[in-house]
Parts: sequence; C-alpha cells; structure tokens
Amino acid sequence: MLWDFQNILILIVFFGVILAIAFDLIDMVVAGLVGVSLLVLGGVLDGNDVLEVFGTANGAIALLFGGMVVARVLVPTGLFDQLGARFLRLTRGSGKRFVLGIVAMVVPLCAVLPNATTVILLAPIVVRTARALDVDFIGPLVLMAILSNSAGLLTLVGDPATFLVGSSIGMDFTTYLREVSLGGVLAVCVAVLMAPFLLKDVWRTRRELPAELPLPPLERPWFCVFALGVLVMMVSLFILGDLLPFPVAPQATAIIAASFALLVIHSWKVEPVDAVLRDVDWKTLVFLVCMFCLVDAFAETHLLDLLSATVYRWFGADLLPVAMTMLVAVGVLSSVLANIPVVAGMLILVKGFLVTAEIVPEDALGSLFSGWPGHTIPVFVAMMFAGTLGGNATLVGASANIVAAGICRNNGQTLSFGRFLRYGLPITIGQLLASALYVVAMFALPAFK
Repeated sequence: MLWDFQNILILIVFFGVILAIAFDLIDMVVAGLVGVSLLVLGGVLDGNDVLEVFGTANGAIALLFGGMVVARVLVPTGLFDQLGARFLRLTRGSGKRFVLGIVAMVVPLCAVLPNATTVILLAPIVVRTARALDVDFIGPLVLMAILSNSAGLLTLVGDPATFLVGSSIGMDFTTYLREVSLGGVLAVCVAVLMAPFLLKDVWRTRRELPAELPLPPLERPWFCVFALGVLVMMVSLFILGDLLPFPVAPQATAIIAASFALLVIHSWKVEPVDAVLRDVDWKTLVFLVCMFCLVDAFAETHLLDLLSATVYRWFGADLLPVAMTMLVAVGVLSSVLANIPVVAGMLILVKGFLVTAEIVPEDALGSLFSGWPGHTIPVFVAMMFAGTLGGNATLVGASANIVAAGICRNNGQTLSFGRFLRYGLPITIGQLLASALYVVAMFALPAFK
C-alpha cells in the first residue's frame, strides 16, 4: 500500500531533511546521517539496501575522491602559490579582470575534470587574489562553483550527475561532444553574462598593486613534475579511456590517479600519506552517500512508479513535453537536494515511463540495456541539463557548492544557504531557459537525430 507506515516515515524523513538543510536548522551531514538512521530504525533500509546504494553511487563518489586526492597531493609543490601570484599580476588590480580570469581558469579545466575537483584545485588561487584586491572572496568562490557546474556539461566527465545519466544509457565521450556539449557552451555564456550584475562590487573594484609582485619559488620541482604527471595522466584517461583495448571507465580512472598520486607523495617522503587522506573532504562524500540512501528509500515508496504512469497518462508517447517536464522537475529538485541522487531517482522514473509507453522493452530497466532509440536521447539530455544546472541554485544542489562552502569555512567565513541563493537562483533560471531552447532544437533539427 502507498500510505502504509514505512512509506509515511520515508516521506516525513525525506522532506524533513530537505527543510532542515534549507533553513540551516542543522549541519547538512548531521541531517543526512540522522535521516538515514531513522530509516534504518524504521526498518526501511537494511544492509542490502546500503550495498545497492553504493553500487549506484560508486561512480560519482570515486570521481570526487580521486579528484580530491590528486588536488591535495599538488599542495606541497608550491604550485598554487606561484599560480596565485601570476594570476594576481594578470588582474592588474582590476576586479573585472579577476572575474573574467576565474572564467578563463575554470571552464577549460571543468571540461576534463569533475567540477568539485576544479573547485578544490583553484580555490586557493581565488581566495589569495580576493584578499590581495581587498574584496570578499565568497562571491568569487560561488561564481567558481557555478561555472564549474555549468562547464561540467562540456564533456561527459565534467559533472558526476551528467556522467551518471550518460553512463546509464551507454553514451560515450565522443557522442556526448557531438550531441550535448554545445548546450554546455550556452550555459557558460549565461553565467558569464550575468556575473557583472551579480558581482558588481567585485566587478567595479580597482586596486593599486606593487609594480613588481614577487613570484614564490616552486618547492621540490621534480616532485611537482611527477604530481602534475599524475594529473595529466588522469585527464588523458578521461578523454581516451574509451579508445583503449581494455576501456577504462572514468570512475576507475579517478581511483587509478589517486593511487599513483599517493605513490608519488609516499616515494618522495614529502608528508605522510595519512595527512593527505585526512584532508580529503569526507564530509562532502558522506553527505552524498546519505542523500543517495534517502533517494533510494523514496524510490521504495513506489511513488516514482506512480509518477511514471501519471506522466504517460498526461503526455502519452509525446516525448517533447516529457523532456520539458523533466527539465523543470529535475531542475527544481536538484536545487534543494544534491543533484547526483536526484538524477539517480529520476532515471528510474524516465525509464519506467519509456517502458510504460512501449517505446523500449522492459529490459531497459536493467543496467546493461544500451539500445535506446535516437528520439529518446533528448529526454535524457534534458535531465543532464536540469540535474547539472539546477544544482547551481542552492548551496546543497551540487558537490562543488558544498566543497566551496567548506573552503569558505576553512578560511574563516560562512557561506549561508540564503547568500548562495542570491547568486545561484538568477543564473539557474537563465540557464534552464537556454537549455529548454536547446532541447527543443534537438527534437526539431535533423542534425540531432
């Protein structure tokens, strides 16, 4: 039955956790852990359910973990100090150059690295430059997180939510570039055009800088070479892994890169491996696992099955309104929940709808099905856009946002839910409108079919 005790408990816990986080009533990780604990005590989740959650979440978690380790190993090289000094030189004391410089740094990296990894790599540079220009670093860090999420649409591996959708339908790296990447370009353009208005105090800043800013030397140059070599290897495998005789999946690439990064730092005796692992943002990883558990429990209420049937009653087999509905629904949900588990749940709904509409066979509900008709792909692309860009709206919408909040906290300031919303919501609305036009074009233009 839909309204038995367990289903009611799931809905209360699910929405209770969302509201507790949205109104800053409790730390987000504590809220997630308490929610999962209540579901375990209520008999909703057991050990097998948690194992299934890890099976769904392992790709996204591996991408984040690997990126965090590789970024952390680069810290003792002094590379970030030197890059920060060079970046400050390039700004010439101009806030406008500072903002545009963030765009120039973030967008190319996020085309080949997971977005949270890019935030971890570049945040020290942004914080140092903001302090040198005597401006608040919270706004630039939020912009960096939003840009990293948006530019994550440029390639299949740029955002964990995008990778989750793409891998679930068997989309490879090159197909993604051909069919989806242009939408990522539009999303980045929207964010760049709105940045001067949302960061107007930073944009208008002018500071006099010393004529010659000293460049700090690289510490341990050869160690830096090997650490950067691991980063290059990771990027190369992200791009070329599918072309190898034995294909290497992006999540496997992240773990391989983390392993070699730890080997490098252990071999050079720069610092203990334990110190590197302690600095991994376990809080973000734990929170994402908790959200996957909550979404998995929500799926057990069979409300998603009911919604699949409802979508079919509303639209029949007409996929354009379904894609628009997914764009709005996933976008809204991804703004108040971590986007990765939201996308995982909505994949169940969409695949269920396509089976109900007899567009694909029932085998499509399994993880190994890859025979998706071409005219169904825009529906999944709409989910990619919504899951990735909807996460720009709020603090908890994407892993990069949560990482940015942690960096603000580590640097002595608090990034609140409300403050992130002031930057994120206007950009998200503009990006989703642009995405809707792109999805309509996918249905209408022969080039996409």
